[in-house]
Order: sequence, then C-alpha cells, then structure tokens
Amino acid sequence: MRKFLGTLAIAASAVALATAPAIARERLTGEQQLAKLIEGRTAGTPRSCIRTDSSSSLTIIDKTAIVYRSGGKVWVNRTADPSSIDDNDILVIKKFGGSGLCRSDTVTLADRSTGMFSGVVFLTDFVPYEKAS
Repeated sequence: MRKFLGTLAIAASAVALATAPAIARERLTGEQQLAKLIEGRTAGTPRSCIRTDSSSSLTIIDKTAIVYRSGGKVWVNRTADPSSIDDNDILVIKKFGGSGLCRSDTVTLADRSTGMFSGVVFLTDFVPYEKAS
C-alpha cells in the first residue's frame, strides 16, 4: 500500500509540474492591456477636458496611460511621459475647474505602500473610444 501511495504522489507531482506552465499566465504589458481594453472600439476626437462623475472609474495602465470609463466610453490619456506612470502609484489630482478632469489639472503620484511622493504626471488630451454601432 505504501508503494502504491508513493507512486501516486510522484504521479500527481509530475502532473502538477507538467501543467504549471499552462496555469501560470504571462503578465500583459501596458500596451497589450490597453489594446485589449479598446479592442473593437473606434477613437473619437480628442478633448482637453472630460466630465468625470467619480474617480473610482480612473485606472492606471502601467507605463502606458490613464484610463477613465464612463458609460460606453473609454477615455484614454497617454500623458506627456507614459513611462513615468506606475500602476502601484496612487493619483493625487488637484482640479482647477468644475467636476471634470482637464489637461491643465495637476496630477502627482504617491507610492501605494508608503504614501510618499513619487512623481508628477502631465496630462495630454483625452481620446474617447466607443464601440462602433
């Protein structure tokens, strides 16, 4: 019986090792994540300001863009230096007008784990992406 259980354990370990690469997924780059997010959508006319109801729909795509989702639209801001955007950072936004988000707003980054200042983001125009009707 012991020999059978030992053989069974070895077989189970071999199966686990053989399937591990299939289970472990390769992390997508920021560009790949963004491409997947806007897949099937068409870019619209860029705007310097967008209307925002909640910052909870604001997402950082590592080293690529800041994305805001509203209804069926996905607004993409690639920023002046996308390589400085880190999805481990928190956006601290100082708005200069209304409830919207504008390219003139001040955006600083804070490290998620320490809360320490980690950089500044300069927004560019926001590009809307909508599904084709």
